[in-house]
Amino acid sequence: MNGFDCPVRLTTEVIGGKWKPLILFYLEDKTRRFSELQRLIPGTTKKMLTKHLRELERDEVVHRKVFAQVPPRVEYSLTRHGQSLRPILVQMSSWGKRHRSRYGALKK
Repeated sequence: MNGFDCPVRLTTEVIGGKWKPLILFYLEDKTRRFSELQRLIPGTTKKMLTKHLRELERDEVVHRKVFAQVPPRVEYSLTRHGQSLRPILVQMSSWGKRHRSRYGALKK
């Protein structure tokens, strides 16, 4: 039995981790540039954000569009496949709003 026989493990392999859910949350309803994602997710490094965006692109969850201009412009958006994650993101957001007071400030 491989790890992907478990649907929860498969899901967490694709969208799990500290930064991927936040990336997906901010791409849920809008195409964004790399620098915009960096501002929205201040705790991540450029290297880590790049790594996770590449993994999400590899897994066909995120689309990367490069514009041929100087300076280069790159935009990220959810693919059709990535948009299928919207219900999960909405549920995560709703749960976080309902239970925010229980956990107070997020631990670093």
